[in-house]
Amino acid sequence: MSTDDALPAPSRSAREHRISQRIAAIAPSATLAVDQAAKALKAAGRPVIGFGAGEPDFPTPAHVVEAAVAAAQDPANHRYTASAGLPELRTAVAASVAASTGLEFSPAQTLITNGGKQAVYQTFATLLDPGDEVILPAPYWTTYPEAIRLAGAVEVPVLAGADQGYLPTIEQLEAARTERTRAILVCSPSNPTGAVMTPEQVEELGRWALEHDLWVITDEIYQHLTYDGVAFTSVLKAVPELAETTVLLGGVAKSFAMTGWRVGWMVGPKDVIAAASNLQSHLTSNVNNVAQRAAIAALTGPMETVEEMREAFDRRRRTIVEKLSAVPGFSVPTPTGAFYAFPEVTGALGREIRGTRVGTSTDLASAILEHAEVAAVPGEAFGAPGHLRFSYALGDADLAEGIDRVIALLSE
Repeated sequence: MSTDDALPAPSRSAREHRISQRIAAIAPSATLAVDQAAKALKAAGRPVIGFGAGEPDFPTPAHVVEAAVAAAQDPANHRYTASAGLPELRTAVAASVAASTGLEFSPAQTLITNGGKQAVYQTFATLLDPGDEVILPAPYWTTYPEAIRLAGAVEVPVLAGADQGYLPTIEQLEAARTERTRAILVCSPSNPTGAVMTPEQVEELGRWALEHDLWVITDEIYQHLTYDGVAFTSVLKAVPELAETTVLLGGVAKSFAMTGWRVGWMVGPKDVIAAASNLQSHLTSNVNNVAQRAAIAALTGPMETVEEMREAFDRRRRTIVEKLSAVPGFSVPTPTGAFYAFPEVTGALGREIRGTRVGTSTDLASAILEHAEVAAVPGEAFGAPGHLRFSYALGDADLAEGIDRVIALLSE
């Protein structure tokens, strides 16, 4: 080969630049990191109580497990199936969403994903182009901004504090809107705050999105977990005219205690679902068939166990709010959904804890883990410094002991 024929030298050395800039920029999941740190300390023999992971401590309902056992014995489930999901599960999801919205959905408008996180990622990847902006009410779940950035888009956080129930006003949203705004993310009931939008707030937001021709991406995975008589309202029930510009996200993980089964979904306009299905055909193909059969049983079977779990969460919610309110420097809004408490902790900052000055909620979470052996997630992970997230999806005894340890430590 002559010099003229030689290929140009690569612009980046494989030895010097081993990871792409896009992937290197992803922050690890803070909630999973806290949970893993707690489990590592427990494995080392320390009596750590973890409030980090949003994972119910209940077993998956028995009839769901039985359906999975039967499915595992059926050779039909040992093969590839349609990448968009089993027809029976897509039908069950469409029926479930129809029941909560009052609108009709076809199986062709549903896509079964490997957990809710894949649904989040694929929705942003399908709808967004580089440079698009997504209005992201904060506090927000840690995965949202990372998934937006992976799509080449930009998140625009809109922070609502405890003084407004962690719910932004339309005026705040409008102030954040630009000519590049493509979508708004809605999560009610909320992770991490447990806040639930009223029907009036949902309608107001929906009408605003409709007026400005924005996509609404609504994460409704906690819809069955509300308390104090507060009702869940889907944005499509409040504003059905949004049907062609809304994607609903959901899954069986939270309400059915099925976090490990990894079954989520997207529901939306046919063209969006078809495009996302095409993406998924290259990413993962079909979701595990046995898990899909289990999800069918969850969605179409009895709901008594779900209600029992909800009642247990409600009891724990009241306990954790009472106890966190006794922690010096904590201010605790009462959550009405999901299974998280999100106290504002600035009153506990700017002090020393056993010789170490605590200036941020990250510092405070580290001190609580080290000295009280209690794991909570700092608010920085959710775009809300000065807060901590405590999941109350753990046993009653551990919950009480864990918060008592925090009270004792911060009372020193």
